[in-house]
Amino acid sequence: MTDTDATPADAPGRAHHWRRDLAELAALFTAVAAADCVADTVAHGPDGPALLAGSAAALLATAGFHTWWHRRRRARSETPAPGLPEEAVGSTLWRMRTTVRDEPGSLAALCLALAGRGVDILALQTHPLAEGTVDELLLRAPGGLTADALARAAEAGGGRATWLERADAHDLVDAPTRVLDLATRTALDSAELPLALRRLLGRCAIRSAPAGAAEVPAEGEWRDTVLRLRDPSGGTITIERPHLPFTPAEFARARALVELDARLGPRFPRRDDVLTLPAGDEVTVRRADTGDLAAAKAMHERCSPATLALRYHGPVRDVAAADRYLGHLLGPRFGRTLAAYEPSGRLVALGHLLWDGEETEVALLVEDAWQRRGVGAELLRRLVVMAAEAGCESVYAVTRASNTGMVAAMRGLGLPLDYQVEEGTLVITARVAPAAVRRLAAGRP
Repeated sequence: MTDTDATPADAPGRAHHWRRDLAELAALFTAVAAADCVADTVAHGPDGPALLAGSAAALLATAGFHTWWHRRRRARSETPAPGLPEEAVGSTLWRMRTTVRDEPGSLAALCLALAGRGVDILALQTHPLAEGTVDELLLRAPGGLTADALARAAEAGGGRATWLERADAHDLVDAPTRVLDLATRTALDSAELPLALRRLLGRCAIRSAPAGAAEVPAEGEWRDTVLRLRDPSGGTITIERPHLPFTPAEFARARALVELDARLGPRFPRRDDVLTLPAGDEVTVRRADTGDLAAAKAMHERCSPATLALRYHGPVRDVAAADRYLGHLLGPRFGRTLAAYEPSGRLVALGHLLWDGEETEVALLVEDAWQRRGVGAELLRRLVVMAAEAGCESVYAVTRASNTGMVAAMRGLGLPLDYQVEEGTLVITARVAPAAVRRLAAGRP
């Protein structure tokens, strides 16, 4: 073990050289002679007192200059770079994509240009193209450095078609680790595939179309900002990202994730929770899928037209169409569904968490005889917690102002709410605040 406090002269086994002792002795004699000369001049010279006062003034001036210079250097080190605002102190995470020439030194030039603006590169991925290479970088930049300034720095380093987006701490996970985590989550639950694709490809809209729509080749299709893949459960998965074209590497990753889902077949975790509602009734809550379709249709038949109209935002004239929509809702590609069963085994309520492009919708259907007992509020609480675990920043419910039960359930979440009236319907958006969601997960309002 090495002692880091030891200096070379103190290292064991090192000879103590006689020339060093001689030099130190000579320095000591020189200092004594100089001190004697100065003392003799001050004591016997006619200008001794003046010389002593002048020496003291020179020492004070030197000390004052040293203090001023030290403070100036410290202030300069704490001041943002020229051209940046005062609030530039601190740092910001950015995700950047830029295309560079596929030749030696192009990446080095880009890195040097970013380093010149005080930018630290935390992670790097490369996406080879026929006409160049797309570099995807995770950056830590000075807090006052704007997106335009970063884009200009990339352009100065040879980058083109630069795209920038704010990042957060979740982006600090390296790409292989993130992909393995998404594959694991997809392997455990079929409903995770749309979410895994969204996390894999960033901000994008993912939509599922049922079987019978336009056919997609077995290997999928890639057209600039649109990917189309065969859904293992039937139909088509369409992924759109208008603000940023996909790369061949991203297409291959998305296709591999879908192939993993296809090989594993339908699956989702089973868990039954027996709950006692505020009114004293017991219900069993669990995840639902297409196996619950018959029970859901039977509950439809027991619901009044008014209840169905509130759920589906209008009169339900065609029961067969409503039943087909139930099959759509219970499919794993469109979101997650929670079902509440009474002790006799009859389904009495459904709660849906629906992936709607880049947004997330929540919806409830509670049988008339079980309304106002708290079962809808319990399902909604669980759905919001699931949305938070999936990385959703907000959820919204579409209803009518007359649906006081749904409005009260959204208010009971204790989350910040936004209200908006659109074409006669009420849209309530709940922002998924982390602290409030932790309270919900613990079963507290």
